[in-house]
Amino acid sequence: MSYKKILYKKKLLAEVIYSRTNVQTTKFFSSKESSFQIGLFAHNKGFEEAPHYHKRILRKITDTQQVLFVQRGEIEIYFHNKVKRIVKKLRIKKGDAIKIVSGVHSLKVLKKTQCLTVKQGPFISDKEDKVDV
Repeated sequence: MSYKKILYKKKLLAEVIYSRTNVQTTKFFSSKESSFQIGLFAHNKGFEEAPHYHKRILRKITDTQQVLFVQRGEIEIYFHNKVKRIVKKLRIKKGDAIKIVSGVHSLKVLKKTQCLTVKQGPFISDKEDKVDV
């Protein structure tokens, strides 16, 4: 398994791209409607992309999604239902990436870990943007 959608009661909780995923050319896995998209950039040696920039487009985003790319170490991500019971559990290792889309989630560091993390901004602070359950 190289890419996996994590669902609970038909709701998308996360998308995982495992380190063993191999694509021949750039491929996005997230839907075009997603406010945050994840994919892999892949091209043969010699590929060149022309100079460009991205248009400024007013977008309305009401959710905050987060990507964790494990550079080293290992973590477990837990997804919880409304009464905090764990309904999904994923182990994410070096080279794997997870996009957390929705739902109550937590994590546990299993080995000394460093992750690149990316989320929509502006992210003001844990106090302003997070809700502990």
